[in-house]
Amino acid sequence: MDQNLSQYKIFYEVAKAGNISKAAKELYISQPAISKSISKLEDSLEVALFTRNSRGVQLTEEGKLLFHHAKAAFEELNRGELELKRVKDFNIGHLKIGVSNTLCKYILLPYLKGFIEKFPHIKITIESQSTSHTIIMLEQQRIDLGLIAEPTSRRPLLFQPIMDIQDIFVATRSYLDNLYLREGPDADLFQTGNILLLDKNNMTRKYIDEYLNEHQIVPNQLLEVTTMDLLIEFAKIGLGIGCVIKEFVQEELDRGDLIQIPLKPAIRKRTIGFAYHPGGVSTAMENFFNAMRDAGIRA
Repeated sequence: MDQNLSQYKIFYEVAKAGNISKAAKELYISQPAISKSISKLEDSLEVALFTRNSRGVQLTEEGKLLFHHAKAAFEELNRGELELKRVKDFNIGHLKIGVSNTLCKYILLPYLKGFIEKFPHIKITIESQSTSHTIIMLEQQRIDLGLIAEPTSRRPLLFQPIMDIQDIFVATRSYLDNLYLREGPDADLFQTGNILLLDKNNMTRKYIDEYLNEHQIVPNQLLEVTTMDLLIEFAKIGLGIGCVIKEFVQEELDRGDLIQIPLKPAIRKRTIGFAYHPGGVSTAMENFFNAMRDAGIRA
């Protein structure tokens, strides 16, 4: 498009007013400047847009066609300005968050309830998916935030930590008693027990495999599940020794429903937080982080 927006704006206002002098007052520019702009637009389009008479100007058929499109365009721009004003005045926005099922249930949802109560006008979309998929969508700027374990390589992402988590192995007291009774008090749990792990597509599983390989631990009997919830439930019913996140089973540990298996050395803690692309920080995101700080969550 060779013409600039100001020429179309002048055309639009003249067509609405039907008079150059009225349009000049509306636009706060001189009548000669308006006439010159209209002439340039007509020359560029090689059509006459107005006919002049003693009472003002009237659109030609070509002018009516152009006005129809110009009107739609400027009304759309006006709606955009009003929407931006509403976002600014009432904290209206849209926040897209990527998160795994596990982190959504145990970390995001408890916090999200308070945030929605504080900012009811912000629309939130949750993309429930694997961590690897969340990272890809963040890099492509298809989502705003990703609740993930801190990646070893963040580029091009920024990371806002919120808490540390500890991976541990647990089992029921009855399962351990039966195992030691059958195999003896010095039994190697990883060789004689049924080890419950997440499947190999899970980022947590990759982290645990690194620990096992580093310390030359090779489970003999392995049962893989797709979600942390299932893994916890399988451990609670005595199906085996499950690798779970300690913070997610703290109540079961406190009650004695599950027993933590001592490991030397312990699995290194991981940091959970929100990753985001540095080029996409919105007002809604700033409100989200501020609300986390107000709630006492590390941010």
